[in-house]
Amino acid sequence: QVQLVESGGGTVQPGDSLRLSCAGSGRTFSNYVVAWFRQAPGKEREFVAAILWSSSSTSYSDFAKSRFTISRDNRKNTADLHMSSLKPEDTATYYCAARHFTQNEYNLWGRGTQVTVSS
Repeated sequence: QVQLVESGGGTVQPGDSLRLSCAGSGRTFSNYVVAWFRQAPGKEREFVAAILWSSSSTSYSDFAKSRFTISRDNRKNTADLHMSSLKPEDTATYYCAARHFTQNEYNLWGRGTQVTVSS
């Protein structure tokens, strides 16, 4: 069973960049889809981006397409989310999630890392 641990959150100013990392322990991400979601206070959790580990195929939500990049590091077994031109509305708890590529639902979740964008 893969366990997920997020890191890299923090408080930044509008326009700054930040890289989040999702580390998988227990086994590799092979045959998994790894994704990032976020949840702002008072709002529902929303999809940010995902990567199919085996092919590096990616998908993004509309708001993330131009500013966020999801990537993988095979050596470290991490899925990273690089966020640029951050806005106050990007403030949220960011969660890493994973599912086997044959499944439709994400059944593995990390505890989240807080990102605050404020001047």
